[in-house]
Amino acid sequence: MTDKGWQRAFEDPIRLPNGKTLVTLRDAADYIASLPKKESALSEWQVAIEALMVVARSGPTMLARIAVMKALNRGVERVFNPDRKDTHWGKRRLKRDQ
Repeated sequence: MTDKGWQRAFEDPIRLPNGKTLVTLRDAADYIASLPKKESALSEWQVAIEALMVVARSGPTMLARIAVMKALNRGVERVFNPDRKDTHWGKRRLKRDQ
């Protein structure tokens, strides 16, 4: 596989919700082209299309990957989970710090 143009591969393939993966810029472009017109007209997908075109000419593929991931996850809201990390309060100090 050549490392030029639309055949350039992402550093990390993008997993789609249906289980398929996008490996190259061409795969991502074909996926976006297969979306319904109403969905592909959303601003997130338009940004992803523009990023794909820029990266196909030259640039880091991570730029296109981030744009496609943001478009795929546009409806997902990140929620803060305070139970995820233990606090350090009340822990014993090291002997050198006493």
